[in-house]
Amino acid sequence: MTALTAQVTEPAPPPGAPHAKRRGVELSLLAGAVLISVLGHLYVGLASVGHLPPHASRHAAGLALAALLAHLAVRLRAPYADPLLLPIAFLLNGLGLVLIQRLDLTTPGHLTAGDQLLWSGLGVGLFVLAVAALRDHRSLQRYAYLAVATALALMLVPVFFPAVNGAHIWVRFAGLSFQPGEFAKILLAVFFASYLAANRTALALTGRRILGLRMLPGRVLGPILAIWLLSVGVLVLERDLGTSLLFFGLFVIMLFTATGRIGWIAVGLLLAGVGAYAVGTFEPHVHGRVEDWLNPFASIEQGRGPGQLAQSLFAFGAGGLLGAGLGHGQSFLIGFAAKSDFVLATAGEELGLAGLCAILVLYALLVARGFQAGLALRDPFGRLLATGLASIVALQVFVIAGGVTGLIPLTGMAMPFLAQGGSSVVTNWVIVALLVRLSDSARRPRPRGDDAEGGAG
Repeated sequence: MTALTAQVTEPAPPPGAPHAKRRGVELSLLAGAVLISVLGHLYVGLASVGHLPPHASRHAAGLALAALLAHLAVRLRAPYADPLLLPIAFLLNGLGLVLIQRLDLTTPGHLTAGDQLLWSGLGVGLFVLAVAALRDHRSLQRYAYLAVATALALMLVPVFFPAVNGAHIWVRFAGLSFQPGEFAKILLAVFFASYLAANRTALALTGRRILGLRMLPGRVLGPILAIWLLSVGVLVLERDLGTSLLFFGLFVIMLFTATGRIGWIAVGLLLAGVGAYAVGTFEPHVHGRVEDWLNPFASIEQGRGPGQLAQSLFAFGAGGLLGAGLGHGQSFLIGFAAKSDFVLATAGEELGLAGLCAILVLYALLVARGFQAGLALRDPFGRLLATGLASIVALQVFVIAGGVTGLIPLTGMAMPFLAQGGSSVVTNWVIVALLVRLSDSARRPRPRGDDAEGGAG
């Protein structure tokens, strides 16, 4: 049993020395993140068109103001929060704005950097609102069934709208578009955490052993399994296999964390393999992606030119160790998905292996700090929620990075903070806000005799 799962089923350790607030460290790191983003914005303009971008000063002032407001919200409402979470999110978001601005220069008829900046501002605004309004994460546990009902409704709505690039995941209305499934993943994490925390005794101590695996009783596993099957069924109807994989992975990770039974990982991998084979064989849209993954250069051999995955691999290869430099790559040849699914290819080509590794390390730090908050929390709901939210980020990064590098078939998701997509960036800011609140609860000093397993609901 790993440390992550053991802490759910074993008594919490006695309180140690209180953590320092370290808000000054957070402010310094935020200043560095804003500076890197602003310098990248300026460099793209100089390298691509030979002069500074228009409204560069307003861009810099807007980033600085947003960072300051977010910092003040944390300083006033979550003073013991982890000082790395907010700077990492700002740096990733800022780098995403730089990459999208760079790609805008090669697609003058399809400018998206301005919209992405507005969505990022909305995301920071929701971050501030969530940190300020949510006094105790345990209050979310009372709304578990409302959360899952809302999540299923959000996932069902896109079925009634036209497909975009083969998938029913968008809702378009009055010139606006968004992906409801992005918001559903947070709501499902809240439900899974609440249900598993409420049934932790039955999960840990009951069930029959079959083929060496202790199976959970139907009355405990049935409701959560039904919710998961409904959510995945809706997503399969929408042909959004990337989000289906995300929800499946989230379900298995949180079940494993709650029970401490490593057999659930094996069962999850087996079911995922069977499902992937069935869908990849019989669903034409997914089958085409599997074929591209197995032979990404087939279209070149047939005289039709390179496809998206082949162009992505060429971009990574051209980047080398240090990259071609911002504004000097050719990843725009990937096509319409260069700013969304394949934005990591632009980073790999223009920042090189060194820059790509730095970005992946930032994601790893964000996920690790989320898990660390879960380890330190004393209430089961908080532990599971922190684990689930961090796992959402980790699964997205793995699925997307694996797809664009040819490790696994493409699934069509947005890289957190980095890729174009208003729904994605707003949702990920809400995830960071919840992790900030959870880390504040984990690091905050507690009076002696505080109930280690207390919680709302």
